[in-house]
Amino acid sequence: MSAGPGPVADVRVLVVEDDPVAAAAHALYVGRVPGFTAVATVHSLAEATRALERTRVDLLLLDLGLPDGNGLRFARGLRAAGHPVDVIVVTSARDLAVVRESVSLGVVQYVLKPFAFPTLRDRLLRYAEFRAAAGEAAGQDDVDRALATLRPPRPAELPKGLSAPTLDRVAALLRAAPEGLTAAGAAEAAGTSRITARRYLEHLVDTGRAARAPRYGQVGRPELHYRWLGATGQTAAGSVSKV
Repeated sequence: MSAGPGPVADVRVLVVEDDPVAAAAHALYVGRVPGFTAVATVHSLAEATRALERTRVDLLLLDLGLPDGNGLRFARGLRAAGHPVDVIVVTSARDLAVVRESVSLGVVQYVLKPFAFPTLRDRLLRYAEFRAAAGEAAGQDDVDRALATLRPPRPAELPKGLSAPTLDRVAALLRAAPEGLTAAGAAEAAGTSRITARRYLEHLVDTGRAARAPRYGQVGRPELHYRWLGATGQTAAGSVSKV
């Protein structure tokens, strides 16, 4: 099977999201990925229908809980009508039955909120690679490789002594703290020791998901303060990770 020269140029994306702040952030993120253009942001299924009638759209960035209906039912209607638009679901819905239904409708990616720019960028670039595939498969291996482009790689193994559930808990606490957290604050909220909390916070710093800086008090040594980072280098207060 022959592949295209690279990511497809000019993939036109319609952002369907009822939260205006989240919609604007998603559109901004789309525009930062080479080859992708956010042609519009809409906040309801009715607006999405009108936008699809007015302009060419290749890809929907589709929330599921819209004020005038369910996003998956909307996607099902598009499929029944023979509309060729592809769909990436962007939602906080974690019900695996919803994930299975999305797969049955041909949804190409399922992105959970909250997320940062690298997550969406990875999914968009994988979609572009899949879309760029051309030619005829020589065999099953070529088909498997084409489908594999849509699947993210397995997460890297955590350093020894760190667990994924605790890391997720510490990361969630940091995301939810616009002013940031100290290791002591994270430890108290997560129910761990200060040393343990600091190891997880340092791992988030090492992997680019958090930043640390000393905060000087009135007496004594400065205490390290950790903040969640968004894709633009902003803290959680200004990041899509909160939506």
